[in-house]
Amino acid sequence: MSASPAPALPPLPYTPAHPLRTERLDLRPVTLDDTTAIHAYRSLPEVSRYLYSDPVDETTVHETVAAQAARTTLRTSGDVLQLAVVIRETGHLIGDVTFVLTSTTHRQGRIGYVFHPAHSGHGYATEAARALLEIGFKDLHLHRIQAELDGRNTASARLLERLGMRREGHLRENEFLDGEWTDEVIYAMLAAEWRALRAPEGRQTQISPAP
Repeated sequence: MSASPAPALPPLPYTPAHPLRTERLDLRPVTLDDTTAIHAYRSLPEVSRYLYSDPVDETTVHETVAAQAARTTLRTSGDVLQLAVVIRETGHLIGDVTFVLTSTTHRQGRIGYVFHPAHSGHGYATEAARALLEIGFKDLHLHRIQAELDGRNTASARLLERLGMRREGHLRENEFLDGEWTDEVIYAMLAAEWRALRAPEGRQTQISPAP
């Protein structure tokens, strides 16, 4: 019996055309001019509570934003793409999203998102996260994308379930955060599952570069 062919590698390097437009949002590279807007939500204790980092302060915010601004291209495993999320109608930056190319060999990716709580309840985070899935599955031809979250973050879990991602793992007390042992939950989606959601009866948000 002949061996199966190895999975095709994603088309790299990858730098998305900007801005990526969803129904209501523009996703674009982070710039140093975004420092004040990013500090406004990443400095909040309620935002950092479920992140693997402390709240940014006046001293660290410039370093944080500079690092984000450099994440514009995916070339190899471990590279990160960071995008600011802007409401097109108002021009307000309301959060940032992350796409990690975890493995080119196995065609794997990971997504993450951080939003200002003042803009919760409008579906913006879900809309932006759908755009990340499209980057991974449509543009990069990945096989699997996952998301990892603090087990206490039930709002984030509901978001991932709205995207159609499956809860694959629950790691008990594997992180020590905020002075306590916390669980980690893993959600994932396969390319075939994503394509099924994009069937005519599906309602996935499509992205397109600005004209």
